[in-house]
Amino acid sequence: MEVINCKKCNRLFQYIAGRMICPICQEEEEKEFKLLKEYLYEHPRATMIEVSEATGISIQAIKHYLREGRLIITNDSPIGIECEKCGAEIKTGRFCERCAYELEMGMRLITNELKEKTKAPYPNSSKSKMHYLKRNKDN
Repeated sequence: MEVINCKKCNRLFQYIAGRMICPICQEEEEKEFKLLKEYLYEHPRATMIEVSEATGISIQAIKHYLREGRLIITNDSPIGIECEKCGAEIKTGRFCERCAYELEMGMRLITNELKEKTKAPYPNSSKSKMHYLKRNKDN
């Protein structure tokens, strides 16, 4: 564990894991998130600007919750964010389905190539085993 400054309020706190914000800011963020969820539940067709003005939550914070995947909105909602790769509009996460699939296939290809490179140099596994010299019983 280490002691670091909170990214939001600059207070010192003991960092364990996760986001680099102190417990006080985490609690405030949870209250903000709860308020956001309740507002969207009551007003599912509200735009991001309307939500921000009504709740006092910044547009940047709303986008952050959508990118994290914590906040998932309905398909008919006017709220959306851009895919980080191609710029297409998405409702939650970082990538659209097509870009996520392309990234996944690219990672699988690289993983398979690495597996091929690290295979044993001998195709017959018996050659890679350790062998012992046989000793005569006379010695």
